[in-house]
Amino acid sequence: MRKTIVAGNWKMNASKETVNTLILGILAGMDDVKSEVVVCAPFPYLSQVEALITHSQLKLGAQSLNINADGAFTGEVSAEMIKDFGAQYVIVGHSERRSLYGENSTLVAEKVKAALDNDLTPLFCVGETLEQREAGATEAVVSEQINAVIDLLGIDAFLGIVVAYEPVWAIGTGVTATPEQAQGVHAFIRQLLAGYDDGIADMTAILYGGSMNAGNANELIACEDIDGGLIGGASLKAEDFLQICRVG
Repeated sequence: MRKTIVAGNWKMNASKETVNTLILGILAGMDDVKSEVVVCAPFPYLSQVEALITHSQLKLGAQSLNINADGAFTGEVSAEMIKDFGAQYVIVGHSERRSLYGENSTLVAEKVKAALDNDLTPLFCVGETLEQREAGATEAVVSEQINAVIDLLGIDAFLGIVVAYEPVWAIGTGVTATPEQAQGVHAFIRQLLAGYDDGIADMTAILYGGSMNAGNANELIACEDIDGGLIGGASLKAEDFLQICRVG
């Protein structure tokens, strides 16, 4: 049976003070949480979060990584560096990385490989823009993004990958896909993986990443193929985030 995973993506939002308040607030409410909970902090705060969550059930994640192990890549951070701070997860291929920084599916697949090679679990993001959805291209776009990873690494790689479906048109807009829309794409992703290996498809956690919040989390996570959420804005308020975490 697949476990429910709730991962908070803080994006570029943090200070030493707010990190301390947020993490302590989350920890104070974790007693009745059964989901696996991950906080994906900006790079400068990984050490602070690592210290705060020691001996807790919270898991640490980063928001991106470079495919290289080391070298002359000013401003970049490697998988080894992320792992050095106790992180277990890393977001790969987030729509903002794809659209703002030109990360294509080939590069994203290489980032998935770099994460897996360093025993980090990629939170591997896929999803379509509004224009692509309106053109009826959702399945083609998602297939291309997933197949880039399969072509590079094979289907067995998904034994160590968590997929996050994030409709780009529902990120930061306040618009959320209906449970039916979200479940439809999640089911398609699982069917796509099943075309390679039924067992791996059944074991792969697929999270919803399009403006999930405390008000809609129950209905979304109740869907058969939605195994949790990649949470943006709602992950910045401890009680809102905890309400989502308690759904699982």
